[in-house]
Amino acid sequence: MSGASKHFPLDGNQHQVTNANRVQRVSKIVAPYESARDNKRKADEDLIVPGKKLKTELFTPTELWFRGVRSSKFRHVYGQPVRREKCYDNVNITKNAHDSQFCAVNPKFIAIVTEVAGGGAFIVLPLDSTGRIDVNTYKVAGHTGPVLDVKWNPFNDNVIASCSDDCTIKVWYIPEGGLKSNLTDWEADLHGHKRRVGYIEWHPTAENVIASVGFDYLIMLWDIGKGDVLHIIDCHNDVIQSLSFNYDGSRLATTCKDKKLRVINPRTGFVISEGLCHNGSSRSSKAVYLKNGLLATVGFSRLSDRQLAIWNEDDLSNPLTTEVIDSSSGVIFPYFDYDTNILFLAGKGDGNIRYYEVVDAAPWVHFLSQYISGTPQRSMCFMPKRGCDINKCEIFRFYKLHTSKPLCEPISMIVPRKSDQFQDDLYPDTAAPTASVSASDWYNGVNRPPTLMSMKAGGVKTHKPKVPSVTRNHMNPNMGADLKYNVKLAFLNTNDRPDYRPIDVSNGN
Repeated sequence: MSGASKHFPLDGNQHQVTNANRVQRVSKIVAPYESARDNKRKADEDLIVPGKKLKTELFTPTELWFRGVRSSKFRHVYGQPVRREKCYDNVNITKNAHDSQFCAVNPKFIAIVTEVAGGGAFIVLPLDSTGRIDVNTYKVAGHTGPVLDVKWNPFNDNVIASCSDDCTIKVWYIPEGGLKSNLTDWEADLHGHKRRVGYIEWHPTAENVIASVGFDYLIMLWDIGKGDVLHIIDCHNDVIQSLSFNYDGSRLATTCKDKKLRVINPRTGFVISEGLCHNGSSRSSKAVYLKNGLLATVGFSRLSDRQLAIWNEDDLSNPLTTEVIDSSSGVIFPYFDYDTNILFLAGKGDGNIRYYEVVDAAPWVHFLSQYISGTPQRSMCFMPKRGCDINKCEIFRFYKLHTSKPLCEPISMIVPRKSDQFQDDLYPDTAAPTASVSASDWYNGVNRPPTLMSMKAGGVKTHKPKVPSVTRNHMNPNMGADLKYNVKLAFLNTNDRPDYRPIDVSNGN
């Protein structure tokens, strides 16, 4: 018998036996699914509703042969870094070990905290001022200690707030076109914390309301338009590690070094719910509000694995789900996109960005993919959705501060689409740069969702006046706001402060 006949026998009976074996093997594979389908059909027959068409097939052909692959329009999202000449190069990025972003961006400007000798400062650059940055670039300098966090006002692209190791929060106005000299004249100087201020967060719907987190275990709510302290939240027993407002700003969530996650009413300071969160290492854990009363936290397990957990804001006794990410040691920062329900996780010292799609039922999150880079990040910030490029189907844009390079690198998260038309399913109405409620109305109990705008019309720029300067003769010198120079020397009248007025030497004394 030839070699060909050995592998392909001419005997018809052998062909029949081979086909019979193949059918038998396929039957064994398909039988469980046919059984499940029959059971589903029987259950449906018991629940027949007149006029309603029931789905009698438990598995479609696609689900049968591609089990475990979930259909999602964001399944193929990928990260695309820009070319080196489109980055912000030669930036003397701060080397502070504090766990915050150290940068902030909006459709007009990008701010980056820098390393300086004495005091604290950050640079503000027009968004298109890419390339190599001059070492003598003008800075925003006014803090006497290192700057720990910066955040742009969501309703005014020219206003930015900063907090510092010097226990203060300062609010600055950046002129159109950027800085023409070093900026040392702040619009408001908020002082009330007794220890350094680690984090700040603008209210998502109320105008001129900002929250500050101090290492004195306090959260302070401010009305920067008046310089008033709206409320002081004192319910933590240890260092607060993160703060996040929900969608309409009616609640805020915090993580703490005591390993507890808390949901708080920001107007009263009442703790609505609390629970043990990532009860392993006391290293920093972070929380971010999702949609529909869900929360996401990232932290460390007892085995020092990094974890992602999803919670119901009304019941923090146990998480809805917990996923182990990896065993690295860097702190993870969560970022949530309300428009696409995508949760991004970027770890300090990591080179990758993981992203998940959040759903309203178990298993609550679905891993999509990750952007992988060979260079680690110190921290990141993200562009508001109104600043994304709809022509490239860009749904998110990160600005990555490199650990080993003096570089800030934009990274676009893109959904691959061939059509040049506006993609309605990728760009629902998003948060507009317009407040939906005043500070006083919000504090008196008014809750309103963010004002929305269409992305189809393009980006919207804000045209608003500076933060109003208010003379406050009743200001408590130990707690309140320093607004402009007409009150900056108010402390000279107190007996417990030194008098720095120049000595009159005209009489020879």
